[in-house]
Amino acid sequence: MKVTTLQPSQGPTHHSAAPAEQARQLRVASHSHIKGLGLSETGEALTQGSGFIGQAQAREACGVVVDLIRLRKFSGRALLLAGPPGTGKTALAMAISHELGTKVPFRILVASEVYSAEVKKTEVLAENFRRAIGIRVKETKEVFEGELTELTPTEAPNPLSGYGKTISHVVIGLKTVRGTKQLRLDPGVYEAIQKERIVVGDVVYIEANTGAVKRVGRSDAYATEFDLESETYVPLPKGDVHKRKELVQDLNLHDLDAANARPQGGQDIMSVMGQLVKGRRTEVTDKLRAEVNKVVKGYVDQGVAEIVPGVLFIDEVHMLDIECFSYLSRALESPMAPHVIFATNRGLTLVRGTDDITSPHGIPMDLLDRCLIVRTEPYRREEIRKVLEVRAGVEGLAVGTEALDKLADEGSRSSLRYALQLLSPSAILAQLSGRQEITPEDVQETHDLFLDAKRSARGLEDWASESESSGPGGGGAVEIK
Repeated sequence: MKVTTLQPSQGPTHHSAAPAEQARQLRVASHSHIKGLGLSETGEALTQGSGFIGQAQAREACGVVVDLIRLRKFSGRALLLAGPPGTGKTALAMAISHELGTKVPFRILVASEVYSAEVKKTEVLAENFRRAIGIRVKETKEVFEGELTELTPTEAPNPLSGYGKTISHVVIGLKTVRGTKQLRLDPGVYEAIQKERIVVGDVVYIEANTGAVKRVGRSDAYATEFDLESETYVPLPKGDVHKRKELVQDLNLHDLDAANARPQGGQDIMSVMGQLVKGRRTEVTDKLRAEVNKVVKGYVDQGVAEIVPGVLFIDEVHMLDIECFSYLSRALESPMAPHVIFATNRGLTLVRGTDDITSPHGIPMDLLDRCLIVRTEPYRREEIRKVLEVRAGVEGLAVGTEALDKLADEGSRSSLRYALQLLSPSAILAQLSGRQEITPEDVQETHDLFLDAKRSARGLEDWASESESSGPGGGGAVEIK
């Protein structure tokens, strides 16, 4: 089976809370302060650890789930995070991802995403299931690695024609810390070197079996003292020129599905136009997935590959319908199933796609029985104040003690999210007033400018009652307090 090589992208690096480094951060996300579950060595929740505050019982329960996932004993089950809005359900899922590490695939799916106009609902679920199952491929290759010191193509008369010449072979020299070596290689290697735009002084490695050539970078012997350099300088490789190198590549099952499902059309104009007109997303057949599974199992049996079950986090799971829940029940029993985490803020509600089936959290009972349910509690005022203090540090904002107290009061009256949303506008108002620190007056002014959900709903109710009392054509402005 042909597998397309994928290079992992480098994500943004999070720095400490120094002001100069904070200024270089492009964007602060909602859960940038979450670095883990914040548990002690015995599994007990710390008062404040890894950016997580509060939800001690839920964090300890998620810590047990993390241990089960590491021991490969959570297959076929799901974790359900249930609680009111703004109680840290998504934060818990992100913390679990940080605890498992970057090598474990973690896929986030909002339940509304399955209702796509391009593909079926079950196809979207199947695709995300496959994305959450990682494959670590280990391959030992014989390579020639070093700094290119010589590149001499040798020409010979073209045997097919009396005119012109062709490249018969190429002589290259490679240098490492231990020594140098001169190689005589196939002319196809010279074509690959030209394609990669490799010149003398570059550090390269060449696979002995396939002849594939890769440019690692420019040798640091050619580095200058100037900062305006577009080149990536690398040190001279250690060891011998000819060596055995173990390459590790992380993929997921969907990468293999997509690489083998993509049609390889011809190069004529009709084939190219047909690929452009065709939609980007195509459904992968069950037959193809079965073939991919068979090949992957063969790699695992040979010791070449290793299956890394990841985590699929489905937020707002009550938005799924009965067909999706039926598919999930079957998919959880599959031997190629990731660890699944659900999150919902609904109580006893109607299951979507049915007329009269009411179930806790909008999930059918047969699927709910497979779940370990963790409840999240509303935050207390002291916890809201600590969260605001942590978020202010992450966003690089200076907040006074009295302003923090007022923000905590607003969060306890309305919600934690509303208090967090007041931080940045209050900082802007403080800057307009010529201050670097947020004061209670800035918080009060921001509170007057922006409504929370409860005040907005209460104002609409007052407006509706005022309109009814005034009769047809009546009504007027209603002050929202």
